[in-house]
Amino acid sequence: WERVITKEERNLGFLKMIVQRIVDAVIDTHNQIKRAFPALTRTLDREIFYITAQELEDMYPGLETGSQRENAFVREHKTACVMQIGGLLRSGKPHDGRAPDYDDWNLNCDIFFWDETLNRALEVSSMGIRVDAESLDRQLTLAHCDDRRTLPFHKMLLNNELPLTIGGGIGQSRLSMLMMGCAHIGEVQSSVWDSETVDACAKAGIPLL
Repeated sequence: WERVITKEERNLGFLKMIVQRIVDAVIDTHNQIKRAFPALTRTLDREIFYITAQELEDMYPGLETGSQRENAFVREHKTACVMQIGGLLRSGKPHDGRAPDYDDWNLNCDIFFWDETLNRALEVSSMGIRVDAESLDRQLTLAHCDDRRTLPFHKMLLNNELPLTIGGGIGQSRLSMLMMGCAHIGEVQSSVWDSETVDACAKAGIPLL
């Protein structure tokens, strides 16, 4: 999804408002499904805990990867939004990879729910306020991607010829897994699986589509 915004809306408060609306939509949908199918008993938390990638690193200095820190935090807080992903942290490493021409590393986030079935944090959306001319200029330099400046999209954005936007992706299969308590993505979307996966799932009682 993508939405045009104004210059005044390029701020943290607006980002959090959109995140809350997404989480509310997920919770409301889940509640509707539970009413239709009472056998589904999982509860998702509407309250969102916001934290930056740097705060996560500071909080869990003994954990080496961003994924490990996400799991530790979401295990405790159940619904979380990890912000400011892309740039180097004080450790000299990024929390996770993020393209320099995708969203503003100061105004982006990933949304997580705690998945009781998988016993891990499940990312359902990567999103953010998109780069403007200033943030694109800065991030292309930091990422050593200055060669992209002459590409049509980048050139237009740097010349302020495109609208400002916010947007992101929402994992439909991941949401289905979360709401239904599934352990494998093959339970909610059809695909081709190798024999080892099919055998392992059969032994675990996991039906693959």
